[in-house]
Amino acid sequence: MATSELSCQLSEENCERREAFWAEWKDLTLSTRPEEGCSLHEEDAQRHETYHRQGQCQALVQRSPWLVMRMGILGRGLQEYQLPYQRVLPLPIFTPAKVGATKEEREETPIQLQELLALETALGGQCVDRQDVAEITKQLPPVVPVSKPGTLRRSLSRSMSQEAQRG
Repeated sequence: MATSELSCQLSEENCERREAFWAEWKDLTLSTRPEEGCSLHEEDAQRHETYHRQGQCQALVQRSPWLVMRMGILGRGLQEYQLPYQRVLPLPIFTPAKVGATKEEREETPIQLQELLALETALGGQCVDRQDVAEITKQLPPVVPVSKPGTLRRSLSRSMSQEAQRG
C-alpha cells in the first residue's frame, strides 16, 4: 500500500507586539488501497495457469487546523466532517487542597456540596423511612428449619398425593 503525505507549516511574527505563532500539521494523505468487492480470479486447470487482479482505489484524507476533516475516494467526491473541539492540555478534574493550609487559606466549598452537606446534617445521618431489622423480619414469612434434606421431599410428596386423592 503506497502512501503520500503533504504537511503544512505556518508561522507569523509581530515584532511590535512581541508575538509569534507557529503551527505545523499533516494536511493531505493519499493512499492506495485494494478496492473492496473489485477483484478477478481465474484458474485454468488444464494449462496450470492462474490469473488474479485486484482493483485499487486512492483514499484521500485532508485535515485542517480548524478541526475540519475531509475524507473520501479520489474522483468520487469528499465527505466533510467537523471534528469536536479538544484542548491540547487536559483540565484537571480535581485539585487537592494545599496540605497544611489553614482554614482561611483554603478555597470555599462549592454551593452544591454545601447544600448536600446541610441536608445530611439536618437528617442526622439517618434515612427518613428507616426501619429496624426486627420490624422487617416480622413482615417476612417464618423460617422452617429442615433437619434432613430427605424429610422435606417426603412431606411434600405425601401432601401432594393426599390432595390428588381429595380431587
